[in-house]
Amino acid sequence: MGLLDLYRLMYRIRRFEERVERLFLAGKIPGFVHLYIGQEAVAAGVLAHYRPGDYLTSTHRGHGHALAVGVEPRAMMAELFGRKMGICRGKGGSMHLFDADRGMLGANGIVAGGIPIAVGAGLGLRVLGREGVVFCFFGDGALGRGVLHEGLNLAALWRLPVLFVLENNRYASTTGFEESHAFRVPALVAAYGVPYLEADGTDVEEVYGATAELLSGIRMGRGPAFLEVHTYRFKGHYVGDPERYRSRQEVEEARRRDPLAIARGKLLASGVAQKELEDLEREEEELLEEAVAFAERSSWPDPEEALTDLFAEPVGDYPWGEG
Repeated sequence: MGLLDLYRLMYRIRRFEERVERLFLAGKIPGFVHLYIGQEAVAAGVLAHYRPGDYLTSTHRGHGHALAVGVEPRAMMAELFGRKMGICRGKGGSMHLFDADRGMLGANGIVAGGIPIAVGAGLGLRVLGREGVVFCFFGDGALGRGVLHEGLNLAALWRLPVLFVLENNRYASTTGFEESHAFRVPALVAAYGVPYLEADGTDVEEVYGATAELLSGIRMGRGPAFLEVHTYRFKGHYVGDPERYRSRQEVEEARRRDPLAIARGKLLASGVAQKELEDLEREEEELLEEAVAFAERSSWPDPEEALTDLFAEPVGDYPWGEG
């Protein structure tokens, strides 16, 4: 995937998130919303390598991951609205996006909650003899959870096809990374004998290249790998966060390294015409307008459906499928 395609995906995520913020503040989206603004190069650079047969586990900040694996923007926006035409029929919302057709095994409101799901999916691929990689995203807050260590240990022990992706945006909710971690991430990963690389989350091409290097080993059956991407969320932990834990100056300094602006500058410098970029951006704006209109005209779920779609239906004589 070239830089122009990566830029399109980053632009789609950015504009989607900016619109979601406005809609939430206008009272059209219920619940809580955690925005991905500033971290677009991580989802785009990593998941540009996503293939049919791969799987994804996400976080409470998962809109960008969903868009990057091809979750349809209209159905996704409808889900955020709580409408029946949403990808979870209005029952998942922002923090519980799920799309089995695209291998997305769910965003997750629990810190590190996607890690055991990812390791389980990796084990499933191994046992069933299927090709594929599980892309497991989590934030720096997950580093202090025991399930991360359990997951790394089992994935390394059983050589499971899992790419652990740490989106280190420097804050676990409102606590700075340096305040809560007595270790360095490379040392932690080395303890499990897992290949490790880090990448600059402001440079989507660097993220793309580091991901490709780690995936080559995973897809050859060498077991898991760990990618740490240094990124930054431009918005608060959630919409409405007063952000007393960081200064405005720090945020403004981070905004000067906006991954979208950097990618756009590279494209212009390489000879891509300004008009081509403007046409691309207009197409994405139209796609977003269509998604919002679709969500607004979608119907609400019927009350009698409240207890449907909660469990998988058994197939054949076995609860887990045909024997």
